[in-house]
Amino acid sequence: MALLTLSLRYAKPYKAWIASVVILQLISTVAALYLPSLNAQIIDEGVSRGDTDFIWNTGMTMLLVCLVQAASAIAGVYFGARTAMAVGRDLRRDVYRKVDTLSGLEIGKFGAATLITRGTNDVQQVQMLVLMTLNFMVSTPIMCIGGIIMALREDAGLSWLVWVSVPVLFVIVGFLVYLLLPLFRLMQDRIDGINSVLREQITGIRVVRAFVREPFESERYSRANQAITTVSVKVGNIFVLMFPVIMMILHLATAAVLWFGGFRVDAGEMQVGSLTAFLQYLLQILMAVMMGVFMVMMIPRAVVCAERIVEVLGTETSQTIPRDAHVNVPTRGVVQFSDVTFGYPGAERPVLDALSFTAEPGKTTAIVGSTGSGKSTLVNLIPRLFDAQQGSVTIDGVSVTELTREQLAQVVGIVPQKPYLFSGTIASNLRFGNADATDDELWDALRVAQGEDFVRDMPKQLDERIAQGGSNVSGGQRQRLCIARALLAKPRVYLFDDSFSALDVATDARLRAALGGAIQDATVIIVAQRVSTITDADQIIVLDGGKVVGRGTHEELLAGSETYQEIVESQLSVEAA
Repeated sequence: MALLTLSLRYAKPYKAWIASVVILQLISTVAALYLPSLNAQIIDEGVSRGDTDFIWNTGMTMLLVCLVQAASAIAGVYFGARTAMAVGRDLRRDVYRKVDTLSGLEIGKFGAATLITRGTNDVQQVQMLVLMTLNFMVSTPIMCIGGIIMALREDAGLSWLVWVSVPVLFVIVGFLVYLLLPLFRLMQDRIDGINSVLREQITGIRVVRAFVREPFESERYSRANQAITTVSVKVGNIFVLMFPVIMMILHLATAAVLWFGGFRVDAGEMQVGSLTAFLQYLLQILMAVMMGVFMVMMIPRAVVCAERIVEVLGTETSQTIPRDAHVNVPTRGVVQFSDVTFGYPGAERPVLDALSFTAEPGKTTAIVGSTGSGKSTLVNLIPRLFDAQQGSVTIDGVSVTELTREQLAQVVGIVPQKPYLFSGTIASNLRFGNADATDDELWDALRVAQGEDFVRDMPKQLDERIAQGGSNVSGGQRQRLCIARALLAKPRVYLFDDSFSALDVATDARLRAALGGAIQDATVIIVAQRVSTITDADQIIVLDGGKVVGRGTHEELLAGSETYQEIVESQLSVEAA
């Protein structure tokens, strides 16, 4: 059902191309059915009577029919291929757009590996089935039905061979398809598994090498590889069995036609030309069935893939994103959390519990706490990477759920905990924050982010190539480039999620001093592990177990917050050691 739904939905815009395929395949098939009859006429009427003119005339007709058949077949395959590729393109586009609208909760539920597989391999399987269907959907049934009719015209006495061989072939095919369906479903799951392992190993290659875990990871990949190999071998075994069986039926049918047809020719009940034509028609019928078999063999895997694609396309995001701006863009940047509660699916308790605080423009609000206290989760609620389950998050009194993505991007700029750069150049990465930024503006942002020096030392400077993820620059350089990217957007609210952790103390101090002058009128929220980064903050919020257990300046918390004191003392003891 999922496969039919996808096919009808995505093939609809290409009705004209599909109609062309149908007409061309019809012409090609009719021409192919006409050829054995002409051949029989040459043998029975031309050769037997020695009529050279009849042989030449009929032969020229056969040549013309062959040219028409070849031309229409080529054109039909061309339009069929264009339609199938267009359907695949549209399907990949919609899967990507759907994934792009999903919240972090839905993406986490699926997993990156399976989403990649569904948007590539699964779509390709559906696309290939569309191609095969367009190439064979007209020719196969017409070749089969027309072949039966034409064979009966030549000699009805041998018709029982058709009624025996075709059903036998269908029964065998049906049994093989029954065996293949669960294997194809398992194969797609195994592809997800090997993609997951491979993606994880490539992403974490530095950690793998740092801990000398290559043998363990190689073994883990080998297990995933062997799992998909085992399923593929089972599928291959069925395919290996299928084609010899089909060829055996073809050869047995051919032998039967020659055997029983020979007796009929000897008895004068059938002419040699008719026997030849009947044999060709029977082979056409069985070849049509075989082509249908080949297409049917692809259906089980395509059905599984279509179900997986429909599952993604049918997933509704847990977030309601306004499409049209019905509120004004906040201009001040006052961020307020009011009794906010949030928990991840399956978690025993909320990550944030009845959290309330206000961050004001021109002031820096710092968030500190132990690992797992909810600091990053808190920051992710502001740009709506997740939505609060209870309470509200507002900017200038407007709930973030009422703002469009574009409005949120204008108001909120975030430097994530894991700084990520895209493949391209330094300039292209920085212009993610402002596509129209000039080179001078790029250098100004780099100067504030303390990245100007190392960029100027690069051979191509702003045009220096950046690898995917920024793997060809250091962690501190990635952080500074991501900070510069956020500065270029010039939002009203800046979110720094532990964005200074890879910087040395001196660079950290210079960066914070430069930021103070560049974004002095904006609301700044900093998540930090290092206390030295936030000692000058106007407000420090201490989290423990998702709850606010301390609030105030550095001096006030040192005097009155036991949790904050423990954090400071632990860092001082480490530094002293």
